[in-house]
Amino acid sequence: MIVAVIGKNFGDEGKGLAVDHFCAQVPSCLVVKHNGGAQAGHTVVYKGKRFVFHQLSSGSFRGAATYFASTYFPDLYKLGDEIKDLGFKPEIYCSCNTPLIYPDDVLFNMAQESARGDKRHGSCGMGIWEGYLRTEAGAGLYAGELLGMDALKLAKKLSEIRETYGRRRFIETGLDKLHSEYTELLNSENVLINAAEEMLRNLEHIKPVEDEAEFLRSHENIVFETGQGLLLDAENKTYAPHVTGSRTGLHNIVMLLKAAGLKLNEACYVTRTYVTRHGAGPLHCETDRNNIGRIGIDLTNVRNDWQGSIRYAKHESIEEFLAPIREDIEEAEKIYPDFSAEKEVASLFITHLNETDSKIVFEDKEIPAEVFMTLPGVKEVVSGYHLSNKEENRE
Repeated sequence: MIVAVIGKNFGDEGKGLAVDHFCAQVPSCLVVKHNGGAQAGHTVVYKGKRFVFHQLSSGSFRGAATYFASTYFPDLYKLGDEIKDLGFKPEIYCSCNTPLIYPDDVLFNMAQESARGDKRHGSCGMGIWEGYLRTEAGAGLYAGELLGMDALKLAKKLSEIRETYGRRRFIETGLDKLHSEYTELLNSENVLINAAEEMLRNLEHIKPVEDEAEFLRSHENIVFETGQGLLLDAENKTYAPHVTGSRTGLHNIVMLLKAAGLKLNEACYVTRTYVTRHGAGPLHCETDRNNIGRIGIDLTNVRNDWQGSIRYAKHESIEEFLAPIREDIEEAEKIYPDFSAEKEVASLFITHLNETDSKIVFEDKEIPAEVFMTLPGVKEVVSGYHLSNKEENRE
């Protein structure tokens, strides 16, 4: 079993629930975190325990291992707290070629987003985009580099990155002309010293992987856990700049599978029966949640200073509903010629059915989910489906 779990909309669709579902189907599973980083918030309720997963896989309750792929941006500084909050440590693996977030990425992100005022992009303030820009500029920090380092050596490395790249970025962003708590921290050596100690402490929880392709080939059951949703993809021009800094569809997945010579069995696109968006940016058919159904309070997506309150909308039309899936599959076929929608199973995982009487809510109509899946246009794009009526549906 090799499955890709992908959010169809703006995130918060129920990807954690879907990953947990697939991991429960097999005796052992590897969950690959392949895009974004610690900004994900995937909620799973298992035997009465509710937990929001950020970097650890949403299959952890099922005994699944977590793998940080070379396309992921983990934040080792935050990892220890998540393990502590979960109450146990699942197996964690990481490619030696995986780029890492370091404190200045987060501080740059927070400083810029705060300076935008009412023109915020809707960032989570986790530094993913900054980490990507830094890595692309040749100032990357990779997991394999930390092996064998002590805290003093790592702190020196972080300081060098700050001096060679960070100072230039400080000027490029105009932060040198601003004064805030974030810019003060960007000049603090203690920040880097403390970070180095915590990063190395949490590195002890991780098993390094030197050959990513071989490692993936050694697992029979793999679930790719995607962060955010297709409409927030870094290449989505329609919603820019209110998008994330990573690829949120099949892009990274087919690249990793192609390198390993593996085939995807199911591309599972997750959607609520309606649409949500947590953060700034356009949201078509936006409405009060009471106009959609009996929408419960979302305990995961509470109001915060970075993204405000969660917003609600109806799906636009059947064609607009299917368009992101169709486009994602078409891009995958261009990247990996052997990838074919006719050979792979594209499916829908529909959540929050209990809130809308098992109907998918569109701007001008409501269609029972099982009826929707029989429509000719729908069957051309997705051939299978999973329905969830659990009241604990949350991403």
